This record gives sequence, C-alpha cells and structure tokens, in this order.
Amino acid sequence: MRFAPPGITARQVIIPPMTRRASGILLHPTSLPGPYGIGDFGPDARRFLRWLQDGGQTIWQMLPLVPPGASHSPYDGSSAYAGNPMLISPQDLVETGYLFASDLEEVPLFDDESVHFERAAAWKTELLRIAWHRYQESASAQQKGELEDWATRSQQAPWLEDWALFASLKHHFNGKPWSEWPQALRDREAEALATASRDLREEIGYHRFAQYLFASQWSRLKETARQCDVRLLGDMPFYVALDSSDVWARRELFKINDEGQPIHVAGEPPDYFSETGQRWGNPVFRWERHEADGYQWWTDRVAFSLSLYDRVRIDHFRAFSSYWEIDAEEPTAVHGRWAPGPGLGLFERLREVLGELPLVAEDLGQITSDVRDLKRQLGLPGMKVLQFGFDSPDSEHLPHNHTRDTVAYTGTHDNDTTAGWLDKLDPETHQSVLEYVGGDGHEAHWDLIRSILTSVADYAIIPMQDVLGLGSQHRMNTPSTGEGNWAWRLRQEQLDGRTAAHLRRLTLLSGRLDAASQGPTG
Repeated sequence: MRFAPPGITARQVIIPPMTRRASGILLHPTSLPGPYGIGDFGPDARRFLRWLQDGGQTIWQMLPLVPPGASHSPYDGSSAYAGNPMLISPQDLVETGYLFASDLEEVPLFDDESVHFERAAAWKTELLRIAWHRYQESASAQQKGELEDWATRSQQAPWLEDWALFASLKHHFNGKPWSEWPQALRDREAEALATASRDLREEIGYHRFAQYLFASQWSRLKETARQCDVRLLGDMPFYVALDSSDVWARRELFKINDEGQPIHVAGEPPDYFSETGQRWGNPVFRWERHEADGYQWWTDRVAFSLSLYDRVRIDHFRAFSSYWEIDAEEPTAVHGRWAPGPGLGLFERLREVLGELPLVAEDLGQITSDVRDLKRQLGLPGMKVLQFGFDSPDSEHLPHNHTRDTVAYTGTHDNDTTAGWLDKLDPETHQSVLEYVGGDGHEAHWDLIRSILTSVADYAIIPMQDVLGLGSQHRMNTPSTGEGNWAWRLRQEQLDGRTAAHLRRLTLLSGRLDAASQGPTG
C-alpha cells in the first residue's frame, strides 16, 4: 500500500452512503439573475432556493466558489479557500448598514443574459471598498469583534492571512503573478513579508473584510437552503492555479523550480473533448512531500470544503490514482505521461482525522481499473452522464445500466446543453435517443430528464439549461477553449411556476420526493 500512514487500514475507510433518493439542479451562483452584472448570494439566490423547493428539488449543485483566474474559470482559482468577492450581494450589504441605498442608485446597464466579468468586477469592487471604509468609520465594537473572532477561528487561520497578503501584493504589483514579484517577496523572505504586511496594512484589512462578508452571506444562504430542505453539493478542484496564494505560500508541495515556474503541468490526454488533450497548466503535486507531513495540506482543504457544503464533488478524481503529467515546455497535452497519485493512503489519513467523508467522485474520462478499484475501496458514488451513453447499449452511462451508488446527469458544466447536443446528432443516433427515452422529439429535453430521474441512481442532477430546454449558445463551458465560457445567466422570468410544477411532478413519479413533503411555497 503506497503512502499509507501507520496504523490505518483500508477497511477502516468507511464513507457514508447516500441515504435518500433525491434530485437537484446544477447552477453556479454567478449564473443567477440580478441587476448587477453577475449573480450573487442575495435575494435572487434565496428566490432560486424557493423555486427549487416548489420544483421538488432537494439538491443545489454549484461550481467552486473561489476567486476565478484570468479566464474566469472557477477551476483556476487564485485560492483553494478564499471566496469570490463578486458573489457578495450589494443589496444584503444595505441591510447590514455597510452600504446605503443611495450607493446602488446609479447601476451600470448590464445585459441580463450573460456575466459581464470585468465591468461587474470594477463596479462591485468599488462598492466593496465603500463598505470597507464605512466599516472602519462606523462599525461598532461588537461588529469589529465579530470579524476578528471569525478571522482567528481554526478554519480561517491557516489560509486567511496568506490570502490577504497575496491579494494585497497582487493589487500593489498591478496583477503581476507572484513569480514576477521582487525576489524577496517571491521567495517569502521573512523581512520582506514583515515589511509588506506593515506597508499594506490597509489593503490587507480590506481583503480580510471582503472574506468576512462572503462568509457571512454564505452562512445566511446556507440557512435558507436548510429551511427549504435543500442540500448543497459543492465542487473541489483537484489542482490549484500556479498564480495562487496556495502555491506561493507552500511552493515546496508543488513541482516548480526556484523561479516559481512549473517543471511539469497538469492536464488530460486526448479524449472525447479534444484531439490534442487538455493542457491545463496547473502545477502538479510533490506527493512525497504531502505524505511526509501526514497530508496536512489536503486534510485542511477537505475539512474546509466540508464545512461549506453538505457533500463535495471532487473534480478529476482519477488523479488520486494516476494523473497526466506534461513537461512544462510542451504546448499541448499529447506528449504527457501517467504518473502515480497518492492512492488510498491519502483517504485513510482523511478518514483518520475527519471521520466520515461525504464525497462524490468525478470519475469521467479515461477511467482505468486502478481508478475503479480506488473508488470501490472507498465506497464513493461516481457520476454517469446520459449524453455519453449512446455509443453502445452496454454503456454504463445509460440508465438501465446504472447502479444505486451513482449521481446521474443529463450533462455537466463541460457538456453542451441537452437540446444543443440533440441538435448536433446524426439522424440515426438522434432517432435512437428518442426511441430510448420514449419521446417524439417534442420537448425532448423533458424525456431525457425523465430518463435520469427514473434511474436507480440515488442522485439525479440536471443542469438548469436542460430544465429550460436551452440550446448550445447557453452552454456553460466548452473545454479546451479560452474565451466565451462561464458567462451564462438565468433570467428571473425563467423561474416560472409552470416549469417548477412539471419538474415536481416528474420528481414525485420517480420516487425522488416524499409525497407527504411540504407542497409548493408559491
């Protein structure tokens, strides 16, 4: 057994089963409606939770909530812990007194069908800085004490100060990556860090304050979800970005050189999505260093994720067994190689420290026997995607081949929408799909939704675009493309009662909602 800490055996790793047959919706909070150019945790998020309740849905799955990188991808965040400040609701800040209603009177004109990342970020950042100055000027001793109490809790302490200093230095150096900072700061020399912490005290305070606001509003949203009997399914990327506070603070845990440049980078070999594979560019881990300190970095990270959500999907699960490693100078992923991951030993340590692990394994792509064995040993539910199922009647992605320990999807954030996918099929395959799901082509998205809802899979998750029957122009992400992704937004009028009622009826018929449960909230 590789990398196994002493005293722990595989049979001690016991993952709780999914105990309730349920279904839910995949929608990232940035895709929520609202007047400020990007979705957030405010009133529209609470309205969406009530719509989920009306529709009989008990799961809200979302993408990572971290500050996104330059491509706006939540899978390329600048921190594994920090929340995206753009998800902070200005309307809720008015309730707390950190903003005034007059601060929101002159809102830029935003298109409500897509996220305006740069314009929304500029406007919301200005509002957050107003809130920060107002907090400094007028917050009570109790309010300031609450922030300090939050900042010093064990879940924040390991990452918050690193993040606040990192974000402040990024601002000071006009967004340059940490590898291009002055050598003393790049290499975290103690005297340089102390000087920066003193000189940037104001900016550091702002970033701590922003994270406190994020955490406070997230806590309110989570409580609303509880009231609506909705559980939150989060998403934890396997890798972190090179230009992140995590790599800057713990560079010894990653395969990077003395100048802060990667030696090897992560990706995937050629597959369904790309003939040249996917070269993500994230630095890969030095697993021997992680093992040497008892996987503390991973233990802290998983513990933090589980404090946010009811269950966590681990993206790119296969990399725990083996991962695709690419020499940094290679322009594509074609000439990479498989390298061993930490295997069972990491999960044994997680189980020893954290106890039960309510996780979901993203086990899509090139899944080999070693990955299947690891998932089986851990008892983790995996994923099945209906769009992948029509190459063969024996496909494990077809509902008649599902098993209970599964999360079934029509598609994921990386797939085309179901309506768009259907439109692109050749006539023969299109007809086969309709015959399988029992439809005549009229509102075929509902036939595919019914197909996964009636599966034996314990969980069924539907992207919001599929519930609405939207076409390809509304997809969330196209892998291996750098622009035009992550920007789709839901419109408020699309959260209508008729759609919720139809979804609720299908959910009841498929045994995913207790008929005696609370009815629609209206």
